[in-house]
Amino acid sequence: MSMITELGHFALILAFMVAVVQMIVPMVGAQKRWSGWMAVAEPAANAQFLLTAFSFAALTWAFVTSDFSLRLVVLNSHSAKPMLYKISGTWGNHEGSMLLWVLIVTLFGAMAAWFGGNLPPGLRARVLSVQSAIAVAFFAFILFTSNPFLRMAVPPFDGQDLNPLLQDPGLAFHPPFLYLGYVGLSMSFSFAVAALIEGRVDAAWGRWVRPWTLAAWVFLTIGIALGSWWAYYELGWGGFWFWDPVENASFMPWLLAAALLHSAIVVEKREALKSWTILLAILAFGFSLIGTFIVRSGLLTSVHAFANDPERGVFILIILAFFTGGALTLFAARAQEMEAKGVFGIVSRESALVVNNILLAVSCFVVFFGTMWPIVAEMFFDRKLSVGPPFFNAAFTPFMVLLGLALPIGSMLPWKRGRLGRTAWSLRYAFVLSVSLALLVWAMQTGQSTLGPAGLFLGAWVVSGAVMDLWSRTGRKGRLARLARLPRADWGKAVAHAGLGITIFAVAGLTAWEKEDIRVVQFNEPFEVGGYTLTLEMVERVPGPNYISTMGFVRLEDDGREIALLRPEKRDYPVARMPTTEAAIDYRLMRDVYVVIGDQQNNGGWTVRTYIKPFANWIWGGCILMALGGFISLSDRRFRVAAGARKAPQGGVPAE
Repeated sequence: MSMITELGHFALILAFMVAVVQMIVPMVGAQKRWSGWMAVAEPAANAQFLLTAFSFAALTWAFVTSDFSLRLVVLNSHSAKPMLYKISGTWGNHEGSMLLWVLIVTLFGAMAAWFGGNLPPGLRARVLSVQSAIAVAFFAFILFTSNPFLRMAVPPFDGQDLNPLLQDPGLAFHPPFLYLGYVGLSMSFSFAVAALIEGRVDAAWGRWVRPWTLAAWVFLTIGIALGSWWAYYELGWGGFWFWDPVENASFMPWLLAAALLHSAIVVEKREALKSWTILLAILAFGFSLIGTFIVRSGLLTSVHAFANDPERGVFILIILAFFTGGALTLFAARAQEMEAKGVFGIVSRESALVVNNILLAVSCFVVFFGTMWPIVAEMFFDRKLSVGPPFFNAAFTPFMVLLGLALPIGSMLPWKRGRLGRTAWSLRYAFVLSVSLALLVWAMQTGQSTLGPAGLFLGAWVVSGAVMDLWSRTGRKGRLARLARLPRADWGKAVAHAGLGITIFAVAGLTAWEKEDIRVVQFNEPFEVGGYTLTLEMVERVPGPNYISTMGFVRLEDDGREIALLRPEKRDYPVARMPTTEAAIDYRLMRDVYVVIGDQQNNGGWTVRTYIKPFANWIWGGCILMALGGFISLSDRRFRVAAGARKAPQGGVPAE
C-alpha cells in the first residue's frame, strides 16, 4: 500500500521536471522557428498530465484504503467514514485540493495539445509553454510547502476525520467543478500571453479563446451554484449567498469570465476590442489566483477557508505577482500593436457588448473592494471593519439591474450600426408582458416592498427578450422549421440569458416574500407560519455512521392535510468534536418550507426556526439553465472545429 503512495510522490516530482522542460523548450523553439523544439510541447503535455493523474490516483487510493501512514490521511479521514467522503476527503483539505488544482492545470494543457491541431505551430507551442509555466509554479508550491505525501513516523490506529461540514454530497462535487472553472481560465490566460509574445491578435485568436473561456465559465457556474445550494441546506441559516470572502473569491472570476466571453465575440466577428479582451483574459485568471490566495493564506476568516500558515500565502502571492504582473507588463509593452480594425457606431451590437463589459468589470471590482477593504483598513489604519451583505447588496445590485435592462436590447442590435428605436420596437411585446406581470403581482401583494414586482419585471424582461431574440432570427415564413435549424450557439445564448433572468427574479422574490419564525415549541402543540401548520411530535437520539443525531419529527400541514413529515437534525461528530445543523426542507416548485431544530430549553420545549422560502429552487434552476446554455453553445460545430482556423496562415486570417 505504501509503495503506491511512494510512486505517487515520485510521479509528482517527475511531472514537475517534465513541466520545466515544456516551459522552456517549445518557447525557445517558437522564437527561433525550430519545429523540432516546438514539437516537444505535445508529448510533454501528455506526459505531465498522466504523471499528475497517477500521483492524484495514488493519494485517492491512500484515502480509500485508510492508509494512516500518510499524515494527510490521518488529519482528514477516519476508517468509519462513508466511502464518498473518503474519496472527497482527498480534496477536502489544502494539500489534496492543490494537487487537484495542478491535475486540472495539466489536463487543460493536455487538452490544448489534443484539440489544438488547428492552431499555427508557433502559437500552439507558446500556449503550451505558458500553460506549463503555470503548472511549474504550482508544482513548486506543492512540493516545497504543501507536500501531500508526508509520512507519519508512527502511524496511529485511526484518523482525525474530515471537517463534518464538508461531509456532504453537495460539497463533495463543489470543489472539482470550481477548480475546472478557476483553472480553465488559465487557458484563456495562456492564449493571451502567447498572443502578446507573438504580437498578433486576430479573428482566429478570438475564435480559439472563446470555447476555453466558455467551458471555464460553465464549470464556474456549476461550482458556484453547488456551493450556494450547499450553504442553503447545510449551514442552517436559510440563506443562499452570504457575500462570504470565499464565495466572493469564486464570484469575481465568474463576472470577468462572462465579460471575456462577450468581448471575445467582438474580436472574432469584428476584429475590435483586442487590447481589452487580452486584458480581461489576464485579469480573469489573475482573480482566480487572488481567490486561491484569499482561501489559503489565512488572511480572511470564512466558513470554508483553509486556515493556513502565512508562508503558503506569501508563496501564492509571489505566483500571483509573477504571472499577473508579468502579463500586465507584457501587455503594456505590446498594447499599441493591437490596433482595432472594425469601426462601429455608438448604437451597435459592439457598443452594447462594451456596456456589458463595463458593468461586469465594475461590479467585479465592487466585490473585490468590499472583500479586501477590511484587510486594508486593519493593515494601514489599524481599524477592525466588517463589510457585510448590506454593503454588497447596495453597491452590487444597481449594476446587475442595469445589465438586465440593457441585455435584451443589446443582444438584438445589429453589428456596426443600428437604430435603437427599431430594436426597442421589436421588443414591445416582451416589455408589455413584463410590465403586466409586475403590476399584477404588485396589485396582489399588500403593503410589501416593490422589490418583488421589480425583480419579476427584470426577470421577465430578460427571459422574454431572449425568446424574442430567437424568434427574430427566423425570418417571415416557415418560422418553426427555421427555429429548429438555428445554430446551437444562438440557442445556447438564449437559454443562458433566460437562466440569468430566472435567477434574477428568484433572488428578488425570495428576498421580498420570505417569512421567518423563531419560537420555543412544546410537543404536539401546533403553530402557524405563513398559512402552514407545524407540529413537533417528538425528538430522538439517532446513531449515524460516524455521528450521533438529535432528530426532531415535525408534521407539516396545509389546510388540515398532512403534506410532509420533516426531520431536522443536530449532528454531533465525536471524532472531529464538532456539531452541525441539518435543516429539513420540504421542496416544492413555488416554495420551500425550511425547518431547523435548536437546543432544548429549561421548560422542556425545543427552539424551532421555520422559514417559508418562495422560489428558492428557481435560483439553482436558473443557474442550471445558464450552464446548459453554455454547454449547448460549446456543442456548436463552429466552436468544435474553430471554423476557418484550420488553414489559418501565420500572418492571420481576415475577419468575417
